[in-house]
Amino acid sequence: MTTFLDVRALWGGGDVSDSVQIKTGTSAANYTDMSAGLMLDFIHGRDVLIGTHGFNVNRTDGIDCLSKWEGLLTLPASGVFLGLLWPGDSESVHALSYPVEPRHATAAGAMIAAFVDKNFGEAASISFVSHSLGSRVILTAISKLNLPVRRAILMAGAIGDDCLTAEFADVPGKVGAVSVMSSKQDDVLRWAFPLGDLAAAIFDHDHPWWESALGRFGPKQRPDHYLSPCQIPDTWNYGHGNYLQVDPPAQAVIPPATMIPNSGLPPLRGANGWQEAWSASVVSGRFK
Repeated sequence: MTTFLDVRALWGGGDVSDSVQIKTGTSAANYTDMSAGLMLDFIHGRDVLIGTHGFNVNRTDGIDCLSKWEGLLTLPASGVFLGLLWPGDSESVHALSYPVEPRHATAAGAMIAAFVDKNFGEAASISFVSHSLGSRVILTAISKLNLPVRRAILMAGAIGDDCLTAEFADVPGKVGAVSVMSSKQDDVLRWAFPLGDLAAAIFDHDHPWWESALGRFGPKQRPDHYLSPCQIPDTWNYGHGNYLQVDPPAQAVIPPATMIPNSGLPPLRGANGWQEAWSASVVSGRFK
């Protein structure tokens, strides 16, 4: 069973909740409350990895993809995974809600920071991994945290490629190491991100008029404490949805990988589900 920190008010759409809900489960059918005491026992003395999804993911899909992806991670014996659910979706307009979702991501990150500062002091270490717009959630959380962060791993970051030296320039100095996984074959970040970011600028006036995404080319400038390389081979055709893809299921778990190759055949020779198995492998390797 996966343990979740849930800041959603509703199963689909809606705003952030009034407080962090502690849950456990592997699907919507068995998603139940977990006591704060059990959660504190679970993380006591452990190396915690908090992982979150991206934009346009409702609670049901978030439970499904993060619980399945946890099974592909190969964390050390001291490691534990917590899924983080936040309301980056809309029940009615779906992907068209992107311009307002950064507000929810920022609110979710601030709420998680306060919760972690209050409750995770007995953890051995705290790390984060995100997909897509979830990068804004964890970067906001780290920026506001008082507790130290050991690792931050940003997969397909739907955020500006200067975020680590501009908006979140304080984050690298608060983290033991920052990693990015990016792909130039990510068509969502190639076409949709600049247009969505332009719309966000019009609505919120807090973004440049046009910028590249962190999840396509990596950071514009490499900050301190940055782990290279980050670029997935073009020949692998690694798309935006591949990092946490859970259908079809992976054929095997891949041992932790510390490097991203420049070229070569895809892992598992392209067998079903190789992408999410490989992203979990890289995260596992860089978590250590």
